[in-house]
Amino acid sequence: MKGRRDFLFELGTEELPPKALRQLELALRESIASQLDQLGLKHGPLESFSTPRRLAVRIRRLAESQPDQAITRRGPPVRAAFDAAGTPTRAGSAFAESCGVALEALSRETDPKGNEYLSFRGVKPGQPAAELLPGVVQKALDTLPIPKRMRWGASEAQFVRPVHWVVMLFGKEVLPSTILEVTAGDATRGHRFMAPASIRVLAPASYDKALLARGKVIASFDARRERIRALVNATATELGGRALIEEALLDEVTALVEWPVPVAGQFEARFLALPREVLISTLQDHQRYFPVEDAAGRLLPAFITLSNIESSDPAVVRAGNERVVRPRLADAAFFVEQDRKQPLRARLPALDKVAFQAQLGSIGDKSRRVAELADTLCAVTGADRARVRQAVELSKCDLLTGMVGEFPELQGVIGSHYAAAEGIESEVAGAIREHYLPRGAGDALPATATGLTVALADRLDTLAGIIAIGQKPSGTRDPFALRRAAIGVLRMSLERQLALDLPRTIAAAVQLQPVQNSAAAAELLDFCMERLRSLLLESGSAAGASTELFNAVQAAGPATASDFAARLRALSGFLQRAESASLTAANKRIANILKKSAAGAAQSVDAALLALPQEQALAHELAAATPEVEAALARADYASALDRLAGLRGAVDDFFDRVLVNDPDARLRDNRLALLALLRGLFTRIADLSLLPG
Repeated sequence: MKGRRDFLFELGTEELPPKALRQLELALRESIASQLDQLGLKHGPLESFSTPRRLAVRIRRLAESQPDQAITRRGPPVRAAFDAAGTPTRAGSAFAESCGVALEALSRETDPKGNEYLSFRGVKPGQPAAELLPGVVQKALDTLPIPKRMRWGASEAQFVRPVHWVVMLFGKEVLPSTILEVTAGDATRGHRFMAPASIRVLAPASYDKALLARGKVIASFDARRERIRALVNATATELGGRALIEEALLDEVTALVEWPVPVAGQFEARFLALPREVLISTLQDHQRYFPVEDAAGRLLPAFITLSNIESSDPAVVRAGNERVVRPRLADAAFFVEQDRKQPLRARLPALDKVAFQAQLGSIGDKSRRVAELADTLCAVTGADRARVRQAVELSKCDLLTGMVGEFPELQGVIGSHYAAAEGIESEVAGAIREHYLPRGAGDALPATATGLTVALADRLDTLAGIIAIGQKPSGTRDPFALRRAAIGVLRMSLERQLALDLPRTIAAAVQLQPVQNSAAAAELLDFCMERLRSLLLESGSAAGASTELFNAVQAAGPATASDFAARLRALSGFLQRAESASLTAANKRIANILKKSAAGAAQSVDAALLALPQEQALAHELAAATPEVEAALARADYASALDRLAGLRGAVDDFFDRVLVNDPDARLRDNRLALLALLRGLFTRIADLSLLPG
């Protein structure tokens, strides 16, 4: 039995991009794991580490070599390997040479047809892991998701940041290798300031412990993040409040420090008069500080930041951070004061001078299109037209405020605060904020009918305009966030159960655009359907739903997203029934028959021409089921409609067992085709079962 050893790879660099650090760590681990599996190198758990100055992977119990591989090769036919006198030919000799054995050592095998061949059976020894690992590591580094690599010094190597050291340990053995033009060794480095000396790693198992004890480095990203969370929460408690910890900020701070030390700071209480979002954005987004609130949810004039060093004079560190944040908050207070000197509406004319997109006009042009489209959507959302009109007019005015100029992430939020301060009705003021919702996956939807209406119209206008000018997203490029806009429209339609006719609404939005494109409406509908496919299949809202089921429902052309979802759920449930397989097969058969015979099909069924008991029975069952199915369809009860159609299975099976559809008598044939067309028509009112597998 081959031995096993732990393996450690560490890449030491200058400070890595904080927002990319976690992704780089996980990608490195996944690539190494995938390669080991491909190579057949058995191993235990993989652990990854990342700090601002390092990426590392440790593999427990890695096999010292690949397993030996049994080899079987078939050579030339015996008649080709030897001539009539039994002397080996070049074909036979060459095959033996390629196998590394004498011709006499080869075996012979006979195929099922009785043909005899030369064959070779042997064992290929497994390659040592020590020889394979440098290549595995190099390939993993080469395939990391790094948009732009850099060179440094006189080196030809390229990476996201300059590389200064490499650790490559297999057990206690240093693997002789050069990675990114740096010779591998067994020495890592600790904290840049508190433990800058080299630290020898005696074995992979002691790596993170050595860094913690001698290097003042918490190597594990997860452990460091939870340590920061605990420190921030404990510090907030000391301040008499609780910390607001956004996970994205926590990840970013974790990627910035190796040895987290909390620092609590204060700012002047007068800044608490600023809108809450302004304070949070200043502290969180601009300074990477954690805000603190009291038990009632009111912000305290305090913040918590993380230092990457144990300072000998913490008061100086605290004062420095307070000194940095004060002018930021003072600027925000100044902008609010200046912005409030004129009402939001006063900025409306200036929106005509702000470009939205060169071919689609200004923000003012867009607002007028949105207003017209939103007016038609009120019937769907139940919103008040006057409120919607006012909300649309004011929705983009805050783009011209000093606050949004300084804090662009607060567009909508600032406008909402200013509108409320001006005494504008709360639903209209709230809609200015809400029309940007949802901002991303899992974000909240607009809570008011006014906000919902403006949000829908704004997104549909953007989608229609950008598609009309031929700028549909391609690959990862999506500068106008059209995918997010489409998902937002669909989420609002689905989660608010809106009767939003997508084809009709999309056509209206396209018609309002200054650039007319005859293909834009169909292209945009297809674009939305692709997003709807992802939403419905990935959300699990229809258990067992698949791409084939989605296509079957799409063929029926449901107009609204909520109706589409209802059909998908009903069809998914129907396919669990025993009758579904037979009826699906029958629908396929009917579709093929009608496709070939459409020219001869009658427009209606003539009862007098139903000659056989089985076609009479099907016609009778169909006539009895039709009004019940129609009634269920009218109330969008697709499950009941499919249940009733499932009751036709026996009559359908008997029909196909006993009735010849393509009867030589044209009248009988056309009448039977008409009967099948009626049957198929009932099913396709819900979904096209002929598109299902099986």
